[in-house]
Amino acid sequence: MSTGSGSDLVKFVESALGVSLGDSVTDTVILIATTSFAVVIGLLVLVWKKSSSDRSKEVKPVVPLKPLSAKDEDDEADIAAGKTKVTVFYGTQTGTAEGFAKALAEEIKARYEKAAVKVIDLDDYAMDDEQYEEKLKKETLVFFMVATYGDGEPTDNAARFYKWFTEGNDRGPWLRQLKFGVFGLGNRQYEHFNKIGIVVDEELCKQGGARLVPLGLGDDDQCIEDDFTAWRELVWPELDQLLRDEDDANTVSTPYTAAIPEYRVMIHGPTVTSSVDNYSNMPNGNASFDIHHPCRVNVAVRRELHKPDSDRSCIHLEFDVSGTGITYETGDHVGVYVENCDETVEEAGKLLGQSLELLFSLHTHNEDGTPRGSSLTPPFPGPCTLRTALARYADLLNPPRKAALIALAAHATEPSEAERLKFLSSPQGKDDYSQWVVASQRSLLEVMAEFPSATPPIGVFFAAVAPHLQPRYYSISSSPRFAPDRVHVTCALVYGPTPTGRIHKGVCSTWMKNAIPLEGNGDCSWAPIFIRPSNFKLPANPSVPIIMVGPGTGLAPFRGFLQERMALKQDGALLGPALLFFGCRNRRMDFIYEDELNNFVEEGVISELILAFSREGPQKEYVQHKMMDKAAQLWSLLSKEGYLYVCGDAKGMARDVHRTFHTIVQEQENVDSSKAESIVKKFQMEGRYLRDVW
Repeated sequence: MSTGSGSDLVKFVESALGVSLGDSVTDTVILIATTSFAVVIGLLVLVWKKSSSDRSKEVKPVVPLKPLSAKDEDDEADIAAGKTKVTVFYGTQTGTAEGFAKALAEEIKARYEKAAVKVIDLDDYAMDDEQYEEKLKKETLVFFMVATYGDGEPTDNAARFYKWFTEGNDRGPWLRQLKFGVFGLGNRQYEHFNKIGIVVDEELCKQGGARLVPLGLGDDDQCIEDDFTAWRELVWPELDQLLRDEDDANTVSTPYTAAIPEYRVMIHGPTVTSSVDNYSNMPNGNASFDIHHPCRVNVAVRRELHKPDSDRSCIHLEFDVSGTGITYETGDHVGVYVENCDETVEEAGKLLGQSLELLFSLHTHNEDGTPRGSSLTPPFPGPCTLRTALARYADLLNPPRKAALIALAAHATEPSEAERLKFLSSPQGKDDYSQWVVASQRSLLEVMAEFPSATPPIGVFFAAVAPHLQPRYYSISSSPRFAPDRVHVTCALVYGPTPTGRIHKGVCSTWMKNAIPLEGNGDCSWAPIFIRPSNFKLPANPSVPIIMVGPGTGLAPFRGFLQERMALKQDGALLGPALLFFGCRNRRMDFIYEDELNNFVEEGVISELILAFSREGPQKEYVQHKMMDKAAQLWSLLSKEGYLYVCGDAKGMARDVHRTFHTIVQEQENVDSSKAESIVKKFQMEGRYLRDVW
């Protein structure tokens, strides 16, 4: 070793060890020291790699993402600055309640400098029941935007809060510090109209809260936006009392005009790679499959269920979930994301005046990092082409909301078109909107075609005009005991003319009709799916009597029930009586799963199959008529701890069946109408009258 290289090595060792070795250090000592140093470093690297490798092999628990505690610190800082905290909660299934919550929050911020407003997803508010209580008792001013979903149920993201807040409540009036307002979102066509909003409002009062404004009951059967606007106008006089200072109490508030939401758009050149989300079919890290993280699965089977003589269509579809980790229970629902068809996408591209191959990404912040408004929801993944964005993420075929018409009006270059759009979106134009848009079932694309000068920029179109395309839900028509690696769906094709003459094709049912099943090694159709748990379950004791009412595709969950009963019977279980009421138009056309049902009867899985064919005789005969024919037998079974299940159309069949059940109770028990209703309610409370309706 040369003298130069030796002295350099000494300096390196001194630097690495943080010591001075002096001048009398031999090369041998240096060699020993450096070799020892290298060995120590090598051992440390090996230990680190081993520990990190072990950590990567650990099974990580499924932990939902929750807000950071920094939010609580922000709240304390706002209160210390003399601001009043206002919390706006939402429970949403399709995004409407979330949109209303954000709109309310934006206007509160604009009107009141003293307000520190937060918009919070009810599921993200707390990790457990104890935290719900701990946090809610610190609130002083809150608003709830809560939708009612299905058969009077809370939305998925409000279910945990609702269960905690309404069940086993012995807290007494513990919310005396709280002022609140509730706006419910529902549909008057359904039996339990706005049940969740009504119950939350009542419970808040019962638990000590002070109602700031009357309960708002939004009706999506008419124009829910008008209902929300009317309710919101009641809020301002009350908030003026709480949030305006004495010196400006007599001044008139500046008229508020909501800003039209708009994403920042980045256009990308051909060198940028499209990052389309092709979805995973393996659970990744901390995420389980759900509405936000669906699982990509292949279509294994697709077949037509109607006979050749039928002029309609009903599809049996099987998704292959083997190897994905997806599990389900009999009676659960499956959520399916599909794409708009090419024809719809092409039309949308023309109306926007943009190339479908345009590669772009959307952003909620400006280039300097400042937010573009809290009402913007996180955008879909990008960069992607306009074709992909319109196919996967834009709801193009539903009638547009009034907020979409306002956004279109702002970008209409023809004054007469702008005025007409403004009128349709105004309270004065309520009747015109109701007739021309809602009753006529005009799609968003039809409306845009009527106003050709209204061409919104892409950032406005995806933020304010086209809602996010929602998953479609289906009652699973199989049992995991029979088909653990398959999720079966029974889907009627939605196809027919609207009042304007347009042929409406259901987005998901059309996709299912055209799906290509997996055969050999060829290409097949796939879709992102997730399981939505349901309380529509068989009794724990298989010997308990059950009565199932499911005409048409309402048969779907009962096919799963019967597969489950068949498996139980084969395992030696003693089955109780089971009656199935099934109806369709004509046995030669739309009697779906006929051979399977007859086989279930032969095997003793169904005690009796009662059929109603509405188009075969001189008079229409439906399942409710057959129920009346069997009234004494039905009531005898139900009186022996039996269960009644109903599945199908909520607005028509389920309502008629409910009335029939009420009549059967009244006649068989020989009681008045009010007593009969209380008996029916008791069945519901005990979980022995269950409905899976849409």
